[in-house]
Order: sequence, then structure tokens, then C-alpha cells
Amino acid sequence: MNPAVVDIGLNLAHDSFDADRDHVVEAARSAGVSHMVVTGSTLGSSRAAIALARSQPNVFRATAGVHPHHAREFPDDDVPALRELLRDPLVGAAGECGLDHFRNFSSPADQERAFRLQLELALEVGKPVFLHQRDAHDAFLAILRDYRPRLAAGVAHCFTGDQRELDDYLALDLSIGITGWICDERRGLHLRGLVRRIPLDRLMIETDAPYLLPRDLQPKPHGRRNEPKYLPHILKVVAACRGEPPEQVAAATTRNALAFFGFEKDSDNLAN
Repeated sequence: MNPAVVDIGLNLAHDSFDADRDHVVEAARSAGVSHMVVTGSTLGSSRAAIALARSQPNVFRATAGVHPHHAREFPDDDVPALRELLRDPLVGAAGECGLDHFRNFSSPADQERAFRLQLELALEVGKPVFLHQRDAHDAFLAILRDYRPRLAAGVAHCFTGDQRELDDYLALDLSIGITGWICDERRGLHLRGLVRRIPLDRLMIETDAPYLLPRDLQPKPHGRRNEPKYLPHILKVVAACRGEPPEQVAAATTRNALAFFGFEKDSDNLAN
């Protein structure tokens, strides 16, 4: 039986889950995924994430925010709507927010404006931030440093960076989210050494489903859709890379996630 784990980043409102969402959740729970955080990346998906959290508040929390890809779709007039979403008690963090200069679906200026607005809202409502950064480390860090001393907490979601980026995040007292990227022999092997540098009390794990299906799953799934039921596989890879028992890493990452996202902290409730 797999130890209980928490998936801190799951795009469960994605339309690829529309036909079998309940089955996906049931399969994850059967695999040992005790709790899941449903990611919001637009106002619409944030509302959907909150609705899912309300459907099973003992299992789900939501994030509410605007991904940098969608920053150009987030005018200042939408700030009150996001503020209201962030005040929902089932919203565990502000975001997914940050900078992404890899694709620049929104201009860097729009991304920085949206990022600062969401950091201000996180400060206002007193919630941690769920952070995204790709190919924008220096600009991202410069903005985050302005706010970090006043923020409740932050997690670098889906960390895929190098040692300098990791060390900068740890210096800012951020938690680090590790996905199945660490299972990718083409582009994730560097994470296998870096994951050892993450203090156990700052480590969390996630699938980012339906994206980032672990490439080393055996037997290989028929499709390319990632699911939260594969989180125990990511746990085992992370634990092996750290040279620690999976049960120890599971207990720590679960404890970290429950505290960060505002779940019930009593371990007796993990299976409820």
C-alpha cells in the first residue's frame, strides 16, 4: 500500500478530464493521494477549481490566480473579482502567478503587471503564493524580492531550474514543488542531483496533470494524459534520488502541503 501523498498542482478543471473526472479522482485516492490542490490559471478556471473544492472539501483545495500566459487577459478591472475568489476559505494560495518568457503568450510588461497585482492581493488576503517561472529568473526574482518579506509563504511550482535558481529560491525561504519532470531522461536528469539540496521541510510533490506524464512509467500508459494517480511514482523517484525511504519523504511532503494550503493538519484525517 502506498503512503499518503498530496498533489499540490493538478489542473483538474482541464477539459481533458470532463469525461471521467470522478474516476480520475477515485483512482488517485485508491493510489494513496489523500489530498489534491486544483490549480487556477484564469478567473474562469479558478472558479471551476473552487467549485471542485466545494464538492469535496475534505479532499480538495483550490488556487486562484492568473497564469502569465493569460496576463494580457487580466485587466485592472478584474482585480476585485480575483480578490473575492482569493477570500474563499477553500482557496489555499494565490496563483498560479509569475513570469514565463519561454513562450511570451503575454508581453513581459503585461506579465509583470499581473504578477505584481497578484502579489499585492496575496498580501492583502494573507495567503501564500503558488509561483510559476520559466526563462525569466532574474526578472522574477527582482519582483519577488520586493514582496517576499511580507508574504505568508510561497512555493516554486514545477521547479525545473538549475542550481542557481534553486539556491535563490531557498534563500527566499520558498518551498519547492517537484513534478514528473524529474523522471524525464531528456531534460530532467539534473533535478536528480538538485533535489537532494532541498530541505525536507521545504519539499512538496505534484503532477501538474494533465501535463508532464512521467516518461519512465512501466507499463507505459496508452495515452499522454497525466493523472494524479501517478504521484506515488514521482514520490519514489524523488525519494530514491535523495537516498531516503519513500515513507519518510511522503510523510514530510504531506505535512508540508497540508500546512501550506490550509488543509486539516491532523494526520488522523488524511484518509477522510
